[in-house]
Amino acid sequence: MLPMTPKAKKRLFLTVVLLAGLFATLKLTYWVHLHQGKIEIQTQSEKQLKELISFLDGALSRYESIPHVLSTNPMLANVLNDQQNPDKVQELNLYLEEIQHVTEASDIYLIDALGIAIAASNWQQSFSFIGKDYSFRPYYTDAISGNLGRYYAVGTSSDKRGFYFSYPIYQQGGKGILGAIIVKVDISGIEQQSTSMAIAGQYQFLISDPEDIVFISSVDEWRLKSLTPLTQAKQYMLNASKRYAERPIGELLMKPPYESGSQAMLYQLQTGRDHEQYMDNHQLMAKAGWRVHILAPIKPLLSSLPALMLLSASIYLLLALSILFSAERRRNLQRMQLAQSLLEQRVEERTQDLQQANNQLKDTQDELIQAAKLTVIGSLSASINHELNQPLAAIRSYAQNTQTFLARNMQDKALDNIKIIIELTDRLADIVGQFKSFTRKSQGTDSATDIGRCIQQALTIVQPEIDKQGVELDVQLPNGSYQVWGDKVRLQQVFVNIMSNAIVAMQQSDKRRLIIRVTSEDKFCISIQDSGPGVRESQMEKIFEPYFTTNERHGLGLGLSISQRIIESMQGQINVANAEEGGAIFQIILPIYLLEEC
Repeated sequence: MLPMTPKAKKRLFLTVVLLAGLFATLKLTYWVHLHQGKIEIQTQSEKQLKELISFLDGALSRYESIPHVLSTNPMLANVLNDQQNPDKVQELNLYLEEIQHVTEASDIYLIDALGIAIAASNWQQSFSFIGKDYSFRPYYTDAISGNLGRYYAVGTSSDKRGFYFSYPIYQQGGKGILGAIIVKVDISGIEQQSTSMAIAGQYQFLISDPEDIVFISSVDEWRLKSLTPLTQAKQYMLNASKRYAERPIGELLMKPPYESGSQAMLYQLQTGRDHEQYMDNHQLMAKAGWRVHILAPIKPLLSSLPALMLLSASIYLLLALSILFSAERRRNLQRMQLAQSLLEQRVEERTQDLQQANNQLKDTQDELIQAAKLTVIGSLSASINHELNQPLAAIRSYAQNTQTFLARNMQDKALDNIKIIIELTDRLADIVGQFKSFTRKSQGTDSATDIGRCIQQALTIVQPEIDKQGVELDVQLPNGSYQVWGDKVRLQQVFVNIMSNAIVAMQQSDKRRLIIRVTSEDKFCISIQDSGPGVRESQMEKIFEPYFTTNERHGLGLGLSISQRIIESMQGQINVANAEEGGAIFQIILPIYLLEEC
């Protein structure tokens, strides 16, 4: 073998150095890209985790106070004390059915101290809960112990997944617990909305119970699978608790095995026919007892790695060759220009890819904002119903009167009623238009609003009920132009709510009188006084709370809560007090926009 020449040795040395530098560059690029990519994925996953948990908390908290509110209804205690009275039980069944439709809960039912359901909103269904024993459920144990119960399970009667809230029913005087009221929330609706968020955020999620059983997931085949090995003892415990009824529980195949205490772990899971790698970030929801997992796919990070390493290698080689062959620049200029042209083309292609990714990210953010606005619109559904009911009732009343006038050939009065019906229809269109404009990001319809005209329009709506109840109306409005700045439709709705409540409060009174006064000093003060029984002192602080009502047969107590928010949005305030001569006085105080006395 011939000895190597110095030139050959130099070339070999330069080749070894070049390859070593290339290896180090690729290794560094690989490590930096994966390390930084995982940090970015973890940061994004933590943000998505907070958003998902916030959504889940909001979806459940919407129903959390309902059992407590329902427990204050004396009808429940009366039925528990007289379970053999079919009339009382049927009346309660109808009441629970109505509340179930209004609150959009899955089911609402009443159980006695032994855990037997005696009334339910699904009393007409084939899977009715009435007569079923639920004493084995933890929410029954919590409620009978005097606490608010929370529990997730699959219904043994309906075979539907649900989250249960329970609250004890006390004997009058608080001397003992007679039973419990249960509100069941359908989990499937929450799962669908959460899956939409996961699709928009390009991740998967699953929610597990304290036994590490997946019961909510964006991937169907992950649902009702155990994250940890399904031992015989664990299977026996699941069967004994009946949390999942008769549904079979399997094991979720994960590599490596699941570790509950580790964050940002990488797991390989099966999705359809493929096996994909995900980064797991999870957090415990203390109230619900759930563990929420965000599973971010690693595939996009890995798929971008070859191109990045190719770019790093190209840059390294370009720098190395420019140093080694700088003396031969002329001879290799054409080759280097070609290499540089190819490199620039690749960079341009990567830049276009990044720009496209940025555009996709902006579209995704817009979709998330729109999804959040639709959630807000869903939460306002109760107030929409509340604002439309009274004008609709007025339209019906005027329409019935019009029929009578036409039958008696009283054309003029019939025409007057039709004009009023048209005005009320226009008002309904205004109300619907407000919520429609909200979805279009409207700036609102605030304007200078005449208080006197607004009160007169509100009186027009409640006038049929005033006449029907025989209420004496005493209205004193100041002369001149007196205006506030705000939405006239919403302000009018506040007046209608308070006047309607006053008329209902005076139904049992011998003398029925409604007094309306408007005074002005540094602010406008609108006073609405009735001759009813007034407001009990114990109810003063709660009267403006959502779902609080003193009349169990009419609504859920949203009117005054909505009215308070409207007045506060106009920089005003609303309060209630009892008059010395009896009855309640509601005072609305608003800033003056324009006051011109005659």
